[in-house]
Amino acid sequence: MKINNRHSSVLGILMLLLALPYLGFSQAGTEKIWHVKAVHPSGKFLDVKMLDAAGNIYDVKAIERDGNTQFMDVKALKDGKQLPVKILVSTDVFAPVKAIGDDGTIYDIKALTSDMQRLDVKGVSQAGSIFHIKAISPEGEFYGVKAISPDGQLRDIKGVKFADTDLETTINGVAVRAHVKAIPQAPGNAGNYIWHVKAVHPDGQLLNLKAIGKNGEIYDVKAIEQNGNLHMMDIKAFIGNQRMPVKVLVSSDQYAPVKAIGPDGVIYDIKALTADNQKLDVKGVSQNDNIINIKAIGPTGEFYGVKAISPEGQLYDVKGIKADDRLEINGVKVRGHIKALPQL
Repeated sequence: MKINNRHSSVLGILMLLLALPYLGFSQAGTEKIWHVKAVHPSGKFLDVKMLDAAGNIYDVKAIERDGNTQFMDVKALKDGKQLPVKILVSTDVFAPVKAIGDDGTIYDIKALTSDMQRLDVKGVSQAGSIFHIKAISPEGEFYGVKAISPDGQLRDIKGVKFADTDLETTINGVAVRAHVKAIPQAPGNAGNYIWHVKAVHPDGQLLNLKAIGKNGEIYDVKAIEQNGNLHMMDIKAFIGNQRMPVKVLVSSDQYAPVKAIGPDGVIYDIKALTADNQKLDVKGVSQNDNIINIKAIGPTGEFYGVKAISPEGQLYDVKGIKADDRLEINGVKVRGHIKALPQL
C-alpha cells in the first residue's frame, strides 16, 4: 500500500507522541483539583487542612493530572506551591501525616470541625503496602479520609509504600515512611490472596501472562493480596520458590519493557501466551501523569488490556506507577512499579 507524504508525516507525528513518555520528554498536562475531607459519622464532611507553627491554615487537595484518577498526588497548597504530604518515619503508635516544605519545615495536617477543633490525621494501621489514614476524634474514633471531585466522585486517601523497609525515601531531609495518595475505593470482600493475571483478547478469551526464562522456562505471574489490602496489589513472578518483582524498566524503546527481576539482576521476559503458544509482548504503551498503561501487543500491533482476576471473577486493572528515576532493583534501572488497582 502506497502512503503519500502527508499521511506519512501524520503517522510519524503520532508515533512520536506515543514515544514521548519513554524518550524523556516532559508533558505539560492539565490539572483538576479534588477536595480532601474527613467523613464524620453524622454524615458531615470535615475540611482537611495544613497548619503552620503560627496557626495559619492552608488547603490540602488531591491533584488529578491528564485524567489520571487511579493514583493522585495529595498536596498542601502554600504561597503558590504544592507541598508533598507524606507519612513520616516515627516510633509513635499512629504514624504522623505531615506536609514537607522546600526547606524541610514540617507542617501539621488536621481535620477541622465546625467549632474549629483540630483533629489529628494519622496512619492508624497497615495492610501490606497500604496505610489506612484516619482523622481521630477526641474520643479516639476514626473518621475516613476521602478525596472528592467537584462532581461528587470519591477516592480513598491512603498511605502507599513501595520499599520493604520503614524508610521509603527522604524529602528535603525528612525521613518518609509512605506516600499519601488518592486511589479508587476498594470493595470489602478480602480473603483471596492470589489473583490470576491475564490479557483480555478482543474475542473475549483470556490469555495467561507468564514470565519466561532464558531457556524458555515458563513461570506464573500473579497479583498478591496482602493482609486484606485490596487497594493496590503487588504483581509478582513465581520463579521456583521465590516471588520476583515485575516492573517497567528504563528504556529508550517506543514502548517500555515489562520484565521480572531476579535477585541476581537476571531479567525475565513477561509475555501473554495465546492458545497456539504465540508469545505476545507485554509493554508500557502510554502514560497519563504517573500511571503507565500496560498492554499485551497482538500480532498486528493491537493492544489487549491486562487485568488481575480473583477466583470469584472480580477484575482489577494492571497498571504501572511511575517510580523515582533513580530507582534500581538488583542493579536494574526501573521506570515504574506494576500494581493491580480497582477498576474505575
